Amino acid sequence: MAPSAMNRWTTALSDAQPAPFWLEDPGRPRPEAALTGPETCDLLVVGGGYSGLWTALVAKEREPQRDVVLLEGREVGWAASGRNGGFCAASLTHGAANGLTRWPDEIHRLQELGTRNLDEIEAAVARHGIDCDFERTGEIDVATEEYQARELRDWYEELDRRGLGDGLEYLDADAVREQVASPTFEAGLYDRRGVAMLHPAKLAWGLKAACLRLGVRVYEHTPALDLKPHGGAMAVRTPYGQVRARQVALGTNIFPSLVRRVRSYTVPVYDYALMTEPLTAGQLDSIGWKNRQGLGDSANQFHYFRLSADNRILWGGYDAVYPYGGRVRAEYDDRPQTYAKLAEHFFRCFPQLEDVRFTHAWGGAIDTCSRFSAFFGTAHRGRVAYAAGYTGLGVGATRFGAEVMLDLLSGESTERTSLEMVRRKPLPFPPEPFAWTGIALTKWSLARADAHGGRRNLWLRTMDRLGLGFDS
Repeated sequence: MAPSAMNRWTTALSDAQPAPFWLEDPGRPRPEAALTGPETCDLLVVGGGYSGLWTALVAKEREPQRDVVLLEGREVGWAASGRNGGFCAASLTHGAANGLTRWPDEIHRLQELGTRNLDEIEAAVARHGIDCDFERTGEIDVATEEYQARELRDWYEELDRRGLGDGLEYLDADAVREQVASPTFEAGLYDRRGVAMLHPAKLAWGLKAACLRLGVRVYEHTPALDLKPHGGAMAVRTPYGQVRARQVALGTNIFPSLVRRVRSYTVPVYDYALMTEPLTAGQLDSIGWKNRQGLGDSANQFHYFRLSADNRILWGGYDAVYPYGGRVRAEYDDRPQTYAKLAEHFFRCFPQLEDVRFTHAWGGAIDTCSRFSAFFGTAHRGRVAYAAGYTGLGVGATRFGAEVMLDLLSGESTERTSLEMVRRKPLPFPPEPFAWTGIALTKWSLARADAHGGRRNLWLRTMDRLGLGFDS
């Protein structure tokens, strides 16, 4: 790379704060007090991210008299729920391609449930007055190589044949650049209604406020240390107290599950993002983007990008870093070598923004499972339910997961609990060093496929046949 190009993107990063942009909002609420002493309730929810917040909220909406307690180890929304890109997708299956591969007989039903779930999120945001910059602008999957453009066109035609193309539009190079002006864009597949953009931390804080108004008792800075039967109920120990509950819903996602046998089904994958300064009117005009859609490119190592409410560009993805041993540590949240790589890619996509600087750079862990979409289950004779493995699409799918957990705890068969997706689990990850070796080999193979016209090597084809996989 020419020194002038390198200087441009390193200079652009020179003042970037190593902190999530969303969590620095001045409207960040004060945390609730920690639990001290004993507590009892009908339903205990563990985890103050989207999964736990939606579970507590939906539980109170279903049964206002139900006594609900929520525990959060740090502060509500501080982890993945406050660090993500703010893409709220209707898909419950990590995209139609993944859903068709794994649940071909259920895909139409899953698509319908996903659309309904996104509608219900939009309705809940309005009903509870949650100010989270919710914009149902849709998303464009863009091709940046000619082979990707051909694949997008073929995929659009296949979806149309299968009756799954409602709301989708194929865009050629001219049409996609009319939406967003990048010289790298060769084609696009525009989903006009299936994705909303939002401020992720404000959604979490708004859900917390709604829970409190409905009578949920929220305790922050209260990690759950263990889970044990206690008579006919369950007991969860915390540093300064204990909660005895008739039922428990676990929304801990990437953090070690209180049900030990669930832990092998997820691994942490670290994702990173940059946020620019607000674009000027001239800069925004130079790239178009009048319709404010979310965007993501079609490579295996893909980028996702969107506009914030104040016209900053969030640019994330590409690297997916798995730490050996699957440990979740704060030190992994900051990775300058990835920030430099992302900045280089940003200016390649938008050379007309050569003077833009980045104000924030951050990372965080995603709970990944081998089928790329959430799995569910119960423990302790049906008194405990869990959902995990959202693999980066949890902004929307966690609400569906909350409903599944509540359905499972009710003991009644529902439209959701009858799904094969809900009844079956993914394959667990092997122990180390096999997990790290397999993930590293898969990442290397995906990068090679991107560099060789999308051609998948023997390793990737074998993983496909086994129903395993990994992407960034």
